[in-house]
Amino acid sequence: MRSIVPGKLRVPLGRSDTLIDRPDFALVGVLRVPQELTSPSRAIVRRIGYALAALVVAVIVVYLGRDGYRDVQENPLSLLDCIYYASVSLSTTGYGDIAPLTPQARVINVLVITPLRVIFLIVLVGTTLSALTADSRQAFKIQRWRRRTRSHTVVVGYGTKGRSAVDALLADGLPPSEIVVVDTDSMSLEAASRQGLVTVHGSATKSDVLQLAGARHAASIIVAVSRDDTAVLVTLTARQLAPQARIAAAVRESENTHVLRKSGADTVMVSAETAGRLLGLAPATPTVVEMIEDLLTPEAGFAVSEREVAPHEVGLSPRQLPEIVLGVVRGEQLIRIDFFGSDVIAVDDRLLYVRLVSN
Repeated sequence: MRSIVPGKLRVPLGRSDTLIDRPDFALVGVLRVPQELTSPSRAIVRRIGYALAALVVAVIVVYLGRDGYRDVQENPLSLLDCIYYASVSLSTTGYGDIAPLTPQARVINVLVITPLRVIFLIVLVGTTLSALTADSRQAFKIQRWRRRTRSHTVVVGYGTKGRSAVDALLADGLPPSEIVVVDTDSMSLEAASRQGLVTVHGSATKSDVLQLAGARHAASIIVAVSRDDTAVLVTLTARQLAPQARIAAAVRESENTHVLRKSGADTVMVSAETAGRLLGLAPATPTVVEMIEDLLTPEAGFAVSEREVAPHEVGLSPRQLPEIVLGVVRGEQLIRIDFFGSDVIAVDDRLLYVRLVSN
């Protein structure tokens, strides 16, 4: 693959950000905030509960003001009369032309006829209303998400690398609602949505798409696209929008690593060469490859992690700690355990260590 020339790159950031200027209801289908799935039977039971609650409230209101009501025989209302009146009123059935006069008939009307009317209304109208209000609920979720989301993680590309990155984030304890996936493939976004992730449909090389994903307020941005030139364009756009965010990007060819770093990536990983090295080690030292895979898999076994220094650990040597410490992060610099300067732990240091992950 030929090296990418930085001078040929152009990021179209000067034009109007049309997606950001759109109202929230116009973003339905572009930005998708996942919602809890409910079975149809549970939804119907819940709606019946709402109807019964409304009926109880209506009965209480009518009963408390029963002195102002009379039936066709000019008699004051009993509790049964109040229940009957509330039932026919809420079911929009009406009264006067055909009205049960005996208590038995009214009991049958309350216990049988009215529930049937409510169920009919739920089946006939409830589904239609639910379909009509689905877009409105999604627009409200989009509005609330855009207002509240801060310090989240944006993952650009939901292919093999992007899925693995998301799995690692979830295994590390990051809530799905704090991960935003940006991709142009609808099927990939559907798979991400099923995991409870927020999704944005569009090309991350466009600034308005990244702004819609909340890149300005993101704590980190992961670029996991399939092409190196696309990775450079996305990184340039992301760095211009989010100067403080940590950007990690993957490339296929090592000769493009320096281009990505100049574009603003804090961390660059060469996926093809890393896989090639592991393949080269596998025939002679398969256990080494197995251990590396174990360290890179956060779900079980061992995992490499990073943590803050505890107050009682300040002044100690990393070798005195119970964990296997690989290095000390001091400021923005990683000091390996065998380098001079990592013998004493300072207050603001962070420890890079190996931890045991329980199954």
